[in-house]
Order: sequence, then C-alpha cells, then structure tokens
Amino acid sequence: MIHLDSDSFGTIAFVWAICALVLFIVLKFIHNNWISIPLVVLAVVFMLFITYFFRVPDREIPEGDNIVTSVADGKVVIIEKVFEKEYLNKECIQVSVYMNFFDVHCNFWPVDGEITYYKYHPGKYLLAFHPKSSELNEHASTAIKVGDEEILFKQIAGTFARRIVCYAAYSGEAERGKQCGVIKFGSRIDMFLPLDADIKVHLGEEVRAVKTVIAELK
Repeated sequence: MIHLDSDSFGTIAFVWAICALVLFIVLKFIHNNWISIPLVVLAVVFMLFITYFFRVPDREIPEGDNIVTSVADGKVVIIEKVFEKEYLNKECIQVSVYMNFFDVHCNFWPVDGEITYYKYHPGKYLLAFHPKSSELNEHASTAIKVGDEEILFKQIAGTFARRIVCYAAYSGEAERGKQCGVIKFGSRIDMFLPLDADIKVHLGEEVRAVKTVIAELK
C-alpha cells in the first residue's frame, strides 16, 4: 500500500480538481477522438503521477550508532570542504544531493539527536544546481546534536519547488529514518558534516533516503 505525504494532500487535491475539469471539458465538448483520447490519457497519467510523486516510502533503517544516512533521494552533486557560516561557524565537509522531478521528495532525519537549531529563509528560486542556490534560494536549515558533534542540513527550493515543510519547527528531537519534511518538486539537500567524518559516497552516486549511508562520524 502506498502512503502519501499528509502535507501534500492539498496539492494532490488541487491537481485532481484541475484535471477533472479538463476531463469534463474534453469529454463534453471535444468529439474528435484523435484529440480527446490523447488529452484524456495525459490528464489521467498526470493525476496518477502527481499522486505517486508524493509517496512516502517505507525503508529499512541501516544499523550503526555513528552513521549519517541520506536525507533525500537523488544524485550526489557536491562533496567539498567549506566554511559553514550560518550556524556551525567552522569548516565542514559539504555533501549535496540533487533531487530531480522523479525522485521521492519526502525527507528523512539523517541521525538520532537533539535539534539545536532551525531557521526558515525566504528567498529566490534559482536552479538547484546554481552555485548560489544554497544561500539565495528559499531554504530551511536544521542542526542536530549527535554526541559531542553537530551536523546541519538545508532543504533548498529549486525553480519549481515553492514550498518547504520541515518538522524541526514542531519537534525537539530527530529520529533517524523517520520523515522530517518534504520539498515540493525539484530541489536539493546540503549536508554539513565534521571534517573528520568518513564520507561513504562519491560524486555522481545515486543515493536513497534512509537506506544510503552518507558518512560515519568519528
């Protein structure tokens, strides 16, 4: 059985309503089968795709006390040392995962720990690949304390992503493998990890939320 993201019910209902109106107009007023049948098929396929798009997968959580799992499905597009200036104020290893239109867009806590920081930033809607999207685009930043370390991740909107939901605004604890929010449509996740973290992924690798281990903390 497919579980759907509860924060996306409104979006799904809106799309279904628009498609239902299109279907009514086509069936009522267009009597040429060469035109009406493709339009009906496209509307139905789009309704089903949008519903499937907001699915919440049920995945097995890897074992390990010090592992950091992926927040999102997608492709690793950045692994580099950077200075994280918003909250951690120190050099970190940044690992970024780009979600395309077909990836699961629900996000999941990468570690167990205490949420020590959360901030929502309104902003622009540059392409998620843009070097400045991490700073200039709409995004939500969340820090989690794990033992003596803190990690930070950003949910970043893209050109078509116009809403970010993060449960850190309502909770003080993170539980690895549990859903932590959703970004609607194509977007990106930036994760900022300690310099001594053992990175387990490589550039271009396809990763899966919950299942893929991004790093192991020392």
